[in-house]
Amino acid sequence: MRQITTLTELRAKKAIKFSYRQEGIAREGFVALFGEQVVAYENVCRHVPITLDYGDARFFNAEGSHFVCQTHGATYEPLTGKCIAGPCVGAALKPLAVEMKGDEVWFRDPP
Repeated sequence: MRQITTLTELRAKKAIKFSYRQEGIAREGFVALFGEQVVAYENVCRHVPITLDYGDARFFNAEGSHFVCQTHGATYEPLTGKCIAGPCVGAALKPLAVEMKGDEVWFRDPP
């Protein structure tokens, strides 16, 4: 397991990207704070396999209520990852498991 951020940093930035490997392939994930809940997903839109952000770690819409793919506008519920509007309604972001240890957010690379 490795620490990827702190709750303090997440409160300030709302979302933070991190890299990980799965099945030997480099991938990108993001961890976000929604209300007081920490969630993490693979940073890949379910419509077209591109990142949700433009490299700027901006995942939330202007209201802060949903994640939005900046390319095609797919809109996802933060707590479930489910797409509720846009070109991939019904699909869901791939969740990643994170663990809180005090103020720290930890992640274990999948096998």
